[in-house]
Amino acid sequence: MKAIIKRELKNYLKNPIFWVGLVVVVIGVYQMLSPYLKIHYFQSDQEIQDIHMESPLEGGITEGYIPSSPKQQIELAGEVIRKDLIEELEVSKEDADEIISTIQNMSIPEACEYLKKHHFNGAQYIFDNYAYHQGSMEEVNGYLDEKLNKYSFSYYFSRKFADFGGLYMAFFSTVLFAFLFLRDTKKDTYELLHTKPVRPWQYVLGKIGGGFLTSLIVLAVLNLVFAGLCILHIKEAGLASGSYVFSTILGFVKATCIYILPNMLMIICVYTVVALLFKNPLPATPLLFLYIVYSNMGSIGPDGNYGYFGRPLAIVVRFPGQFFDTAPPPLVLMNQMFLILTSCVIITLSVFIWKRRRVY
Repeated sequence: MKAIIKRELKNYLKNPIFWVGLVVVVIGVYQMLSPYLKIHYFQSDQEIQDIHMESPLEGGITEGYIPSSPKQQIELAGEVIRKDLIEELEVSKEDADEIISTIQNMSIPEACEYLKKHHFNGAQYIFDNYAYHQGSMEEVNGYLDEKLNKYSFSYYFSRKFADFGGLYMAFFSTVLFAFLFLRDTKKDTYELLHTKPVRPWQYVLGKIGGGFLTSLIVLAVLNLVFAGLCILHIKEAGLASGSYVFSTILGFVKATCIYILPNMLMIICVYTVVALLFKNPLPATPLLFLYIVYSNMGSIGPDGNYGYFGRPLAIVVRFPGQFFDTAPPPLVLMNQMFLILTSCVIITLSVFIWKRRRVY
């Protein structure tokens, strides 16, 4: 089994697709994470005011946008609603002012129902647009202190790393692991392998181990690069005090082990069972691309709103939302454990298939 693992590692390290893919993944993940490496304490109100965004939805903490309270949402959305009442529903200015004044003391659901009585639909979307607003220097820095006192900067950054890193790794692995069984499933090679004195479980685990260790090499590079960037930014922006290097590295390793590695194992196992079943790994490639799309799809949640809540056996774990509001999907830990269990079942099935087709 060790010989098979070493052979696969050597084959991948000699494959130019491995190195090209590694560079593409690093660049792609960096493009997604680089905005978060600009988060810092603001020095003046003018610094925030100089940042102009077309829509509050486009702004994040790097632009000085912080969560709005329900009262602030109603106040900020009031002018837009007033304008729409006058221009689209032809309500008089006096009546529009009275409607806006009335909703100021309501909750958002109450305000939406009240506006519906005046034939104004879609108020919820306007309120949602102002879920964040551009605060003052004192407000933004206070918000940063609040979040960083709760968790470290690396805690939030490692989750975003798992989000985008896991997505890029899923696509990269789908391309990379197509080569895992490609040579072995050629007719002459496939028959010859079955005559060798290697046990079925040794062959299957050797191939899976070789592919898994290859993904570990890529993830190790990603962890070194982005944990290093995170540590440098924390130091330069003054986002932590005391020792934070070890906790940052540990946070990245933890996020990788929980949110990415089980997905890589599942992808390898799908390639394994398909390759042994059809004597060709390539039918698994379009299947896995569809699997990634399925895993990345949103759905309607319990609150009736569309969002990302995770899907059973998903091989991509996403962390949608603003930087300091990231949260894993419900039951994500159970899903990751179930992925590992399902992978074990697939490995057992693969060993059985290889054994049945052995030539004695």
